[in-house]
Amino acid sequence: MGGRAISREVLGEAVSALLFDLDGTLYTEAGVIPGAVEAIADLRRRGVPLRFVTNTTRKPRRHLVERLRGYGYEVEDHEVFGAVLATAAHLEQQGIRSVAPFVSKPALEDLAGFELGGGLADTQPARTPDAVLVGDLGDEWTPALLNEAFRYVMDGARLIALQKGRYWLAAGGIELDAGPWVAALEYATDSEAVVCGKPNAAFFHGVLSSLEDADSSAPSVMVGDDLWNDVEGAQRAGLAGWLVRTGKFREEALESSGIKPDRVIGSVAELGG
Repeated sequence: MGGRAISREVLGEAVSALLFDLDGTLYTEAGVIPGAVEAIADLRRRGVPLRFVTNTTRKPRRHLVERLRGYGYEVEDHEVFGAVLATAAHLEQQGIRSVAPFVSKPALEDLAGFELGGGLADTQPARTPDAVLVGDLGDEWTPALLNEAFRYVMDGARLIALQKGRYWLAAGGIELDAGPWVAALEYATDSEAVVCGKPNAAFFHGVLSSLEDADSSAPSVMVGDDLWNDVEGAQRAGLAGWLVRTGKFREEALESSGIKPDRVIGSVAELGG
């Protein structure tokens, strides 16, 4: 990470950059987190390098940026990193062209450069795809879809998970995320999925490499509501992990997980001022 060295104090601690989770951290299905827009604006005024990272697999980057702006956040396209784009980058690196996307249709926009067939694509593959992509389909999951993905993997397709989250906070309460479906396919096929989004260390390092105005003189920090993907994942990648008590935060999960966040704060609003 080149450029001028920059370090700002946040909550009395020097940081090189802040990475923010989206759903549950900056907003929920109920709306924006109170005070979060103002906090982000204040951090920008103070010159703290920021990036916005998410494991959301139901929407393309374009929709995520539009949603953030709709809540009042000032954000540029290049500042937003998601699991779908991270997966596309992985596919490119591995030379994978044909994929069966078990990903919500709106998110297929970010996979437009690949041969899509099977899963939620509009066409069926002419042969076994090179890879099966698994995201969060929510109510769209059916036994038939799960069996289709299973058969592709058994026939030689690579199993790639956009993310492997356990659960998330929806409008009606917590709901299963992509992780349980990925785990089912891993168990049935006796294979291990490659995970492209959080908590993959490569995901965090890729985000940090996009920053021109941060260096290693102080830690970069991941701020989120997920103990495993945000906090533990960041810590294993060499970042600090700060947990917020918003979104899907549960005190009992914090106490029983064995994960020790570097900080636990009420909400992102505390980072402003």
